[in-house]
Formats: sequence, C-alpha cells, structure tokens
Amino acid sequence: MKNLKLKIARIEKDLSQEKLGDLVGVTRQTIGMIESGNYNPTLKLCISICKVLNKTLNDIFWEESE
Repeated sequence: MKNLKLKIARIEKDLSQEKLGDLVGVTRQTIGMIESGNYNPTLKLCISICKVLNKTLNDIFWEESE
C-alpha cells in the first residue's frame, strides 16, 4: 500500500526524497520505496523519519482499516 502520508509530509517540509534520506541515514531509493509501498521500514527508521518530519508514528505509518 502506498504511503501517501509520508510523501505529503515530506513535501510540506519542502524535502526531496534524497534530502530526507540524507537526514535519516538512508538512500533516496529507500525513501522512494517506502512511499511506493515496496519497502517495510524498521521501527527505528520510522521513528527517525517522524522526528525529521515532526510527525507521530500514527500520523505517517498508521493504516486505517476499511
């Protein structure tokens, strides 16, 4: 499932995938794969991303059940 919440939060902070990757210690490709739903990040990486974006884990990574 695509992570549009991550993409929107990243764009709101005016960060490219590459810049966000640099800030959390991963590659641009990793951020792109998380956004496209092709990579399941570790909890440590999720927390790092949330800190940089000033969001909670629920804001970015919680999936609403339908």
